[in-house]
Amino acid sequence: MSMSDADGPGPTEGLSGLPPEWGRVVVPDDASALAEEAARVRRELRRRAGPGGRWRRLAEARRPDGRPSLRLPLLVLLVALLTTLAGLFAVTWPRSPRPGDQSTVLPRSTPTDLTGRPLPALELVDAGNATVSLRGLLPAMIVLVDACPCADHVTEAAALAPPGVTVVTVADTRAPRATPGPSGAVVRPLADPGGGLRAFLRLLPHPGTATALLVDRTGVLLRVVPELRSAEDYRTDLARLGS
Repeated sequence: MSMSDADGPGPTEGLSGLPPEWGRVVVPDDASALAEEAARVRRELRRRAGPGGRWRRLAEARRPDGRPSLRLPLLVLLVALLTTLAGLFAVTWPRSPRPGDQSTVLPRSTPTDLTGRPLPALELVDAGNATVSLRGLLPAMIVLVDACPCADHVTEAAALAPPGVTVVTVADTRAPRATPGPSGAVVRPLADPGGGLRAFLRLLPHPGTATALLVDRTGVLLRVVPELRSAEDYRTDLARLGS
């Protein structure tokens, strides 16, 4: 069906339902004549449906009273707020330490500045759970046996101790019962549950070894032997304690 452009029927004759303001409508016999117009309409539809079309509609949206809509500013503000919160969450989230980040709290080597320093006024406990002042046993050779009983080293130290010098063994939890030492030497087994002596020395216990301290009668530390190996490590200083 077609309508002439000049002499045919009126604008809407033969096409019911079309509004008069559309004017004269011409329907060509060949649909290919509308190809250019159809392509232009498709481009316009793609432009409006593209990634930016939704944002443009938000930006151009208006409220019923004609004022600009606040939807786009509120959306931008919400995105900025979520981004900030995500950054704060990533910074403050606790992380498990990596193996390379772990550090040793107490070094195994003995600081050289301990020699000549006074022994702290520590109170240890004996086998009967009675409190014993460590400074009340001076002069003394103190052997830490929390990592090794090292009975041979204790026996050797007690045999070499001059008269009046006490050999003290210090365990970590419970002191064993006292046993007679050779040649009448005094051996006092004590315990240091709080670890105060280790904290003063800044020494970690090393399995299979004992640590020794030689303290004179005034409470001054003469020597620290981090790992007892033989009597030659302390023989001279032990002799000085009895003078």
